[in-house]
Amino acid sequence: MLEHKMEPLTLFIGIIGNVISVLMFLSPAGTFWRIVKNRSTEDFESLPYICTLLNASLWTYYGIIKPGAYLVATVNGFGIVVEIAYVALFLAYAPRKMKVKTGSLVGVLNVGFLAAAMVVTWLALEGEGRIDAIGFISSVLNIVMYGSPLAAMKTVVTSKSVEYMPFLLSFFLFLNGGIWTFYAFLTKDLFLGVPNGTGFLLGAAQLIIFAIFRNAKPSTTTALRKTSTSYGTLEEGVRNSTIR
Repeated sequence: MLEHKMEPLTLFIGIIGNVISVLMFLSPAGTFWRIVKNRSTEDFESLPYICTLLNASLWTYYGIIKPGAYLVATVNGFGIVVEIAYVALFLAYAPRKMKVKTGSLVGVLNVGFLAAAMVVTWLALEGEGRIDAIGFISSVLNIVMYGSPLAAMKTVVTSKSVEYMPFLLSFFLFLNGGIWTFYAFLTKDLFLGVPNGTGFLLGAAQLIIFAIFRNAKPSTTTALRKTSTSYGTLEEGVRNSTIR
């Protein structure tokens, strides 16, 4: 419909945002190559992939029901495919206890919660009300996931080492948040703007901390050992869950 036709600048920014988001969705490929190669998930957790799958699913639904938001729907639809592959590989190579935990979380979050959100909003709401409800739920989840780097930032400050804060991840977090915040401004979409604006600011903070401590001499290795697995988990969770 003509009233939802996208301006050239908005379309251009959205396409750039989609390219960056795709790169972020694919960023854990190295980790999963390691899992497949070693035939073990080691100490990695499945929760970030499961949460990212839920987030991508909700944003895809949001992009489908909101007129003119097809760029949001397409990139997150791609994210669904990628995250399903990650979860499937995790289930294939995880030990029995982790498989049970992962399967349970998938059932509760990716099936139960997602189905409930879609059915309730579809039956109880209509039009803008339905769009706003899904947008609000998606935004809250996005803000929570954007906040997950705070633990890693604290570790960098206390240990004076950026070993477990990969520069590219921080850079893409900053870039992704910025481009989608600009897109949200152009489309006047508050639900896209608030979480991505948060991600942009947190990404900027990570880059500043990286610049400060990149040449610093680590004060201790204990903190790094304790958080190496948690940030490895974070790396997979943030990059996408940050993608809108």
